[in-house]
Amino acid sequence: MESFIDILTIIVCILALWKGAELVVNSATRIARRIGMSDLVIGLTVVAIGTSAPEFAVSVLAALEGQSDISVGNVVGSNIFNLGFILGGLAVLRGIATTKTMVYRDGGMLIATTVLLILFMLDLTLSRVESAVLLILLVAYIGFLIYRRAESEEHIPEGTFNWLDVPKFIAGIAVIVAAGHFFVEAASDLARLIGLSEWVIGVTIVAIGTSAPEIATSLVALLRGQSGMSAGNLVGSDIFNLLGVLGLAGLLTPMTVNPAAQSSIFLLGGMVLLVVVMMRSGWRLSRWEGGLLLLITFGRWIIDFSR
Repeated sequence: MESFIDILTIIVCILALWKGAELVVNSATRIARRIGMSDLVIGLTVVAIGTSAPEFAVSVLAALEGQSDISVGNVVGSNIFNLGFILGGLAVLRGIATTKTMVYRDGGMLIATTVLLILFMLDLTLSRVESAVLLILLVAYIGFLIYRRAESEEHIPEGTFNWLDVPKFIAGIAVIVAAGHFFVEAASDLARLIGLSEWVIGVTIVAIGTSAPEIATSLVALLRGQSGMSAGNLVGSDIFNLLGVLGLAGLLTPMTVNPAAQSSIFLLGGMVLLVVVMMRSGWRLSRWEGGLLLLITFGRWIIDFSR
């Protein structure tokens, strides 16, 4: 009975995180326009942060509650899920054309960031100094994109500001924080009840749940025939997760993870490199390449759950 309640809580929290993120993105975008921010800056900051709000809430709250495995596992698992399941699934349904910018600028940054995380986590800890380095890199990267007036891959909602956007924004933040708290609690309880480690729960169930906005965005982009934009969004989301989410969580409290984490972190490194190589080969992610990414993701889940 307890496990059923935990599963129900997780499902409700996933929906709440999704709707809360949507509320924050829509209201914050209109507020940002009202104070004179350009669509470029809004896309690279307000919308990017808003769509990563579930990861932020869950990882930061888990870190503060001493559940480092769920905090780090959420980010590592979300990135594997984004590249393996979502990007791989998009490629299987409809091959994705890539660009030099996506491969060299964003792909190169994702490789560098992932390698840096691997180096930081060799001792299974993420210190405040290492977390500060991640945040500084994020600020520098966003600053570089704004300076170069790089096109944002984020979908920027339309609409004009009205006074209700302020309470909507506050309500959205409150929903995300509350849902994130109960999500972490339910996931931890479920891990104990069914005998799985918090790392496995974090890298699978929690990671999939916090990726709900990315799944929705990717499906909409696919239906609109904009799968290439969705690919850019997923790569950008992974960079933001590693630098922003982990950077903030680790700055608030140093984190130490389970030794089992290293295999997943190395898998993420290998998957990032593989995805960038695939995007460069023929400037396209083909159906068979997408299928390979899906197989890797499913294989990893089987290994995780069989531990």
